[in-house]
Amino acid sequence: MADLSPQELRVLAAVADSGGFSAAGALLGLSQSAVSHSVRGSEAKVGAVLFERGRGGASPTPAGERAVALARRILRMYEVLGAEARGAGRDTVAGVLRIAAFRSAALHLLPPALERLTARHPGIRPEVRVVRELGAGTAGEVAAGRADLAIATLNAGGGAGGGVGGATGATGSVPAGAAAPGRLLTGVLREEAYALVHPAGHPDPRSLPLLDWDENCGSYTRDWWRAQDWIPRATVKAEDDGMVLTMVGRGLGMAILPELSLREATDAVDITGLGPSGPVRHVGYVTAPESASTLAVRALIRELRSEAG
Repeated sequence: MADLSPQELRVLAAVADSGGFSAAGALLGLSQSAVSHSVRGSEAKVGAVLFERGRGGASPTPAGERAVALARRILRMYEVLGAEARGAGRDTVAGVLRIAAFRSAALHLLPPALERLTARHPGIRPEVRVVRELGAGTAGEVAAGRADLAIATLNAGGGAGGGVGGATGATGSVPAGAAAPGRLLTGVLREEAYALVHPAGHPDPRSLPLLDWDENCGSYTRDWWRAQDWIPRATVKAEDDGMVLTMVGRGLGMAILPELSLREATDAVDITGLGPSGPVRHVGYVTAPESASTLAVRALIRELRSEAG
């Protein structure tokens, strides 16, 4: 198979990002026919149809989704090559560092780590995107080549060590300490116990309705919940864990939340531990093998590990 050139990779990524050949041409300063010709040439080299063409534009086929993800990751290595070469042996790191994180991690875990990182390496420019842990979740941003590193919920695998979600479950969580989907690399940063959160001073919090949010749908946590006859079916689904916490403080129900979410708790709520058999989740980082060796990603992982204790 003939190699695809960097320009061909850029065209593939632009078509996927823009949803059409004309729009991709506008992004790249090319004509629609030039984009179409480039895509046909790439498909011939790869030996697979990469885009479905239609009146509404172009959308990646399964083969195209994989090819575009790899194209983005390869192009990212072209982007960081210069910074890597200049920083080698000089302990200097520079350039954009793209990070995906779920809401509570972006609020509480990332900021102190980024503060230390940018103080030590002023040339780094972090770009943080908050991504819900649904579907592919934050790890999916790394797999798709849109992030260099993600903060994700990990599944350490069964029993009391099981995190929220599974490798192929409804959430975006991935296996800890191993290769994640798409041959990504993961590492555990912290283990968090869940706790019962309820309105302050309530005489019987277990009698309250259950409040929940979509991202809190991990397989192990749900199995634990189903085994507890005192936990009712959720009657309210909020947008995120912060909204759940606010609603609990307003006396609208109880909730079961992990430690990072509880950093925003006020005096309006009380927090009760669930004991040694209660559910836990593992929070960690996800990165691609080629990014794991870059100076910026390695520096960020060091700061995240330092922050996690």
